[in-house]
Amino acid sequence: MNRCQFVEDHQRRHGGKRLCDILGLSRSSFYYWRCTAAARTAGQAVEAGIAARIRKVHQDSDGTYGAPRITAELRDEGGPVVNHKRVARIMRTIGLEGVRLRRRHRNTLADQAATKTPDLIGRNFTASEVNSKYVGDITYRQRAPLS
Repeated sequence: MNRCQFVEDHQRRHGGKRLCDILGLSRSSFYYWRCTAAARTAGQAVEAGIAARIRKVHQDSDGTYGAPRITAELRDEGGPVVNHKRVARIMRTIGLEGVRLRRRHRNTLADQAATKTPDLIGRNFTASEVNSKYVGDITYRQRAPLS
């Protein structure tokens, strides 16, 4: 519930001016909210219609289409033109997603047959004198060619 709705619900008992002052809401904002209620209701009805069309296209694609493809389908069907950003927003609100086909990349593939390099310094990285121990780390190995 927003503050304007609260004032609307309780103004007869406590007075609109007093409630607006307590809630830190300007009265002009409250009255603007009140006079635009019909437009908001009409907008919600339009959004519900678009949401139904989006659900149908999403079901027809077996749940694979995302916002760009659904937008293209809605344009092909005709009817009111819908922006892809609006389609994405409505899809977020009704909990629909398209399928993402992304390939996973693995950079390092360890060769299981290779011999392990011995630990010559015994994990003791402190040196008693300068230039007596050199340590390095190579974490990336080139993938062996497939045969």
